[in-house]
Amino acid sequence: MILVDTALARAETEGRPIRVGMIGAGFMARGIALQIIRYTRGMRLVAIANRTIERAIQAYTEADVPAEAIRRVTSATALSEALAADAPAVTDDALLLCAADGIDVILEVTGAVEFGAHVALAAMQHGKHVVTMNAELDGTLGAILQVYARRYGVIFTLSDGDQPGVTMNLYRFVRGLGVKPVLCGNIKGLHDPYRNPTTQANFARQWGQNPYMVTSFADGTKISFEQAVVANATGMRVARRGMFGPTVPSGTPLADVVHDLYPLEALIEEPGIVDYVVGATPGPGVFVLGTHDHPRMQHYLNLYKLGKGPLYLFYTPYHLCHFEVPNSIARVALFGDQVLAAAGRPMVEVITAAKTDLHAGQTLDGLGGYMTYGLAENADVVYAERLLPIGLAEGCTLRRDIPKDGIITYDDVELPTDRLSDRLRAEQDALFWGKPATAGASEGQYQRIAHAE
Repeated sequence: MILVDTALARAETEGRPIRVGMIGAGFMARGIALQIIRYTRGMRLVAIANRTIERAIQAYTEADVPAEAIRRVTSATALSEALAADAPAVTDDALLLCAADGIDVILEVTGAVEFGAHVALAAMQHGKHVVTMNAELDGTLGAILQVYARRYGVIFTLSDGDQPGVTMNLYRFVRGLGVKPVLCGNIKGLHDPYRNPTTQANFARQWGQNPYMVTSFADGTKISFEQAVVANATGMRVARRGMFGPTVPSGTPLADVVHDLYPLEALIEEPGIVDYVVGATPGPGVFVLGTHDHPRMQHYLNLYKLGKGPLYLFYTPYHLCHFEVPNSIARVALFGDQVLAAAGRPMVEVITAAKTDLHAGQTLDGLGGYMTYGLAENADVVYAERLLPIGLAEGCTLRRDIPKDGIITYDDVELPTDRLSDRLRAEQDALFWGKPATAGASEGQYQRIAHAE
């Protein structure tokens, strides 16, 4: 983003770099560490928390930080001493980073809803901005987390680089031109809801990624979360459950087919839609379709090779994930600018569908697993029909059999006990819909968590 590089250079020159604490040390997090440490002036990765300390150390050493310079810390005092000495710190206690003085921004890179909720709330409670790459968390609890962010006077935002952040940048650009966005789209290379960690194991191994995460990309869960959070930030909806998601022959230029992919009436009806396409190029990229109501401006858009309308295509042909994360941190810390955040009442949710025949008594596995996949659905339908958000499905026990492709509701499951994510979800439902959708919980479950009062 223009201005960010200049502002970061000034922060470096003036000796006031942004001090970042990162939660997570997986594939993406290690790339972020390398980007910040080696290539980002005006920013310091001062501490990393990960449940396996060795992975946190690896994130530093892969960025050429000498192992002997890294401090293992297990207490607030030890972390404070490391920060004061400008020594990179690692710990298995994420909440130490959330509470520590000397850290400006918490970067959350876990993909876990329950753990991510704990991290986000603790960090915001201690006056820290939170930048996350966790669309699953935002797509499940983003609306209520924005309420807490405002309460504590901080920013909670998704990051640039991932497709939702790139989409939001493009949406803001298009809207700034005076063009009305009517569709925010995502370009995928594969969509098969029945993929699982076994079928995706070789691909995951080839790229050094988690097979469950790779499966969530393939089975549609990730794209559903990505488009849900864009909808919640823009006020858009889905035209139907699961989105249209048309498939075109691999390598088809998007500009050649986009006008025929989606029903025009679904696009021009307020408030616009989020959707995706499989197989088109440029991929993996994002696109926005917009309209303009002024004949003279339509003439100019045609002159500039965007066609005669009524739809005008804008796209970004790549998303560079960890390369762009430091820009997001700088936008938050230096300009108070959210990359992408829920704007109010949820518009789109991600619900739980059975990947195979499921049976009473089974406990549901996690995102990108063997048992479920996610589908985008409009939030008012989700609430009215008491559909189970897939971000809360892990650990739920089935009360009855569910056929393959069946949609799971709150009535179909027993929730795990004492989860923060369930309490936050109940609070979110109560705030935006009048009462919680959660079935079978006591009134005490709906009260605000004590440490967030």
